[in-house]
Amino acid sequence: MTTRVLTGVTTTGTPHLGNYVGAIRPAIEASRKADVDAFFFLADYHALIKCDDPARIERSRIEIAATWLAAGLDPERVTFYRQSDVPEITELNWLLTCVTAKGQMNRAHAYKASTDINEAAGEDPDHGVTMGLFCYPILMAADILMFNAHKIPVGRDQIQHIEMARDVAARFNHTFGQGRELFVLPEAHIEEHVATLPGLDGRKMSKSYDNTIPLFEGGAKAIKDAIARIVTDSKLPGEPKDPDNSHLVTIYEAFASAGEVAAFRAALMAGLGWGEAKQQLVQLIEREIAPMRARYEALMANPEQIEELLQIGAQKARAIATPFLTELRHAVGLRRFNAIAKPADHAEKAKAALPLFKQYREADGRFYFKLTSHDGRVLLQSAAFDAGRDAGQWVGKLKKEGAAALNDAPVSLGDGIAHADVAAALALLAAE
Repeated sequence: MTTRVLTGVTTTGTPHLGNYVGAIRPAIEASRKADVDAFFFLADYHALIKCDDPARIERSRIEIAATWLAAGLDPERVTFYRQSDVPEITELNWLLTCVTAKGQMNRAHAYKASTDINEAAGEDPDHGVTMGLFCYPILMAADILMFNAHKIPVGRDQIQHIEMARDVAARFNHTFGQGRELFVLPEAHIEEHVATLPGLDGRKMSKSYDNTIPLFEGGAKAIKDAIARIVTDSKLPGEPKDPDNSHLVTIYEAFASAGEVAAFRAALMAGLGWGEAKQQLVQLIEREIAPMRARYEALMANPEQIEELLQIGAQKARAIATPFLTELRHAVGLRRFNAIAKPADHAEKAKAALPLFKQYREADGRFYFKLTSHDGRVLLQSAAFDAGRDAGQWVGKLKKEGAAALNDAPVSLGDGIAHADVAAALALLAAE
């Protein structure tokens, strides 16, 4: 069974070495598993909640995209896109907003933290709180539910948002599903063993502490200069060091093999000086990062290459999102007028107005089917089949599964017919 995994990155900063070890590297490794269908997106709408500097958001989007690609993310294997390039997400956001209780949003951690700070300062609880911040968990739910992701890798501080997404999905299913599970209920996936790198001062590496080691920014010199500032004890060369109480060793372990770690720890206990130890750490990190930095710099110098990959990713994402949103629109009642229920005494007339599958045999002796609208337009035309039962099986599959079966079906769209038109027609047949 394939598991769909979705990861989003808010585009408000520049990735550092801690981001690479703690999130980027393990996510890319996981995306290479045969049983994983991975979705990676730049959460640029989320960035607007935190940042009102257009230049910073623009720069962050390209830096983060280039970082993931340089680190080995394969856009042919995964679906890699910008949130803002998939408009179906924001429409789904509104559909979900309409079934989400305000009381549930009142309990969201980010909103509660803001109101607590305001109250402690003697301000109105909602001072400075935007609707973007207040409704942030609903947009996150839309990101997840749009693609019916099964697992969402998150830190423990984000578990509440996944639980909210489950609650909203369950409420929507109950209200509009008519016995169908329109949304998969997602699960938070916590990586218990992912490394958390310490910063220069031993605390968690974070821009808020100004203790980070850059990933690509500033090149090899920036990494060397940052590592030179790592805080160590005052023991001199020749004096034994305690590897278990050195965050420099923790960083070394994130990049070294088991044998290299054992040798490094033994050398420290034998008196290796901190200056030499830091130089060895620089060389170790450069071994892994330098080839990526070359790819990163090439991408940053040619942003149109990144843009092309993101547009391809958006097309892949929308191939899923567009028909699914058509189905959701139909579920909530946003249907074409020819789908409005007719009175009982007009049942035959209403039936005649529905789309119709027709199976037939051509002069070549092969079997075909087509889907026509109520006014006779050809919506779908099948390829040729050697046996009538094969054509019939595909008709049955399209009637049962609707737009979800279109990607694999041996069919072509009629002239001037959009994918959404066919999806809507299939949804009408499924509703009968």
